[in-house]
Amino acid sequence: MTQRNSAIVRNICLTAAAATTVGLAALSASANLLFRFAIDTQWKHSIFHQAAIAPERDEKMRAGEAGGAMEWFDQAKQPIAITSGDGLRLRGWIFDPDCVDPEPHIYAICMHGYTGAPEEMAKWAHRLARMGFTVLVPSQRAQASSEGRYVGMGWLERNDLLGWIHAIVAGDEQARILLYGGSMGASTVMMAAGDPRLPRNVVAAVAESGYASARSEFIDAARGMFHLPRFLAAICVDAAGLVCKYRAGYDFADASCVRSLRHTVIPMLFIHGGDDRMVSPRSLDANYAACSSLDRTRLLVPGAGHMESSATDPKTYWRTYEGFVKRVFGL
Repeated sequence: MTQRNSAIVRNICLTAAAATTVGLAALSASANLLFRFAIDTQWKHSIFHQAAIAPERDEKMRAGEAGGAMEWFDQAKQPIAITSGDGLRLRGWIFDPDCVDPEPHIYAICMHGYTGAPEEMAKWAHRLARMGFTVLVPSQRAQASSEGRYVGMGWLERNDLLGWIHAIVAGDEQARILLYGGSMGASTVMMAAGDPRLPRNVVAAVAESGYASARSEFIDAARGMFHLPRFLAAICVDAAGLVCKYRAGYDFADASCVRSLRHTVIPMLFIHGGDDRMVSPRSLDANYAACSSLDRTRLLVPGAGHMESSATDPKTYWRTYEGFVKRVFGL
């Protein structure tokens, strides 16, 4: 190789190395920003300190029946708290049955979603209380009144949910428990439902608008928000997952409902809106197909957005929801 060619090759290598260094630095910075924006509730620029993600959806969720349920929620709530396995003080509300002849030993736990609060579950909690359930509505870690800094996208929260279940069973060994979750709360429920530590007291679960995995959800979000090609969005999300592993103790790939549902044996009801723009309806297909339970039901509500199925088609929604619960619990 001539001296001239050697110089050309050397310059190409130096340029490539510089470009790689700059690229890695940019990727590292982007990954850290994505992690802090999406997971760190104490960072003042995170999504948890922004205006409502979907104000129109929030308005729909508080319309009609939900208004009366919110009033009931505020009047009937009783405080309850536990300590998580990693030392956080988790708080929530418990509600006595709101009917003349309550059924003994039946309980429901309602888990709210990402950037949410227990009050979001008022409509579901009220319905279940009227059916005779004692209802528990926890505040998810790092949100609302519970302690913590990092959101676990359902993976860390599944441990918290198991803690709430054990708290109920400690007070009533004959407890029969229903799990309900919306959005990230649904993914929390699905991951707990497939956990081998799940007590036999858990009879059934309902998962509404839950994603298939945190990784796929963030990839979809990155593609939609920043118009990135899928491979580049995946690179950014995987890099942020490594930051999350270091800071919060889990990788986005760990939070997989599909993987957990392969070990689920309790009856499951999956619900999703056909026009959901926040969590793709593809997740309904993926979660339902992965579920190993012999008793599994699905409901896709055409035209419904994220967590709007009960408002879009209340007749079909509640007939399916309450029919499933009554059948499984023998009510």
